[in-house]
Amino acid sequence: MKYIIMADGKGTRWNNYLGLPKHLIEINGEPIIARTVRLLQELTGPDRTIIITSHDIRYEFDGAVRYEPLNNKLEIDRFTEELIADDVCFLYGDTYYTEESLRRIISQKTSDIVFFGNEKSIVAVKIADGRLFRQHMRRVKTLYLEGKIDRCVGWQVYQSVSGQNLQEKPRLGRQFVILDNNTTDINTPEEYKGI
Repeated sequence: MKYIIMADGKGTRWNNYLGLPKHLIEINGEPIIARTVRLLQELTGPDRTIIITSHDIRYEFDGAVRYEPLNNKLEIDRFTEELIADDVCFLYGDTYYTEESLRRIISQKTSDIVFFGNEKSIVAVKIADGRLFRQHMRRVKTLYLEGKIDRCVGWQVYQSVSGQNLQEKPRLGRQFVILDNNTTDINTPEEYKGI
């Protein structure tokens, strides 16, 4: 299993708070993205492949390889298409993961695709079938570019995978694992202050 930490977003809601991209903010003196890399290594072993997707050289950390995505126009492009394969797990670089939540993500079995998070945020996507995930991602992107749906993010991919109407509010169900409330997707300064 490869772990890909997505960190090539624009951070518009973060608005350069503290003069840093949100992925580099510190929790107990450690950048949040470095903490995720460290925990992944501790839980899966030091030889595990961990990739951080970013064009920013500040995102180079021991235990991970930085990769510059070929395309990053839409928010959905954070799922770096050229890295989508079988047995890959996408994690969000702006998420504070508890050790227990990472354990659940790592140990969760799937034969196709499973999403993790809560009603507010998707915080990980584990993919056993890369072709299937790519198919749903392309479907969402095409519908968005044709003006048939209003949003083009991970939620729409989840809705496509789970057979839901992409214009309605997502319903959590099959293929979605609810994680504890201590795992926080950090998009705004207020969310950071709440950790």
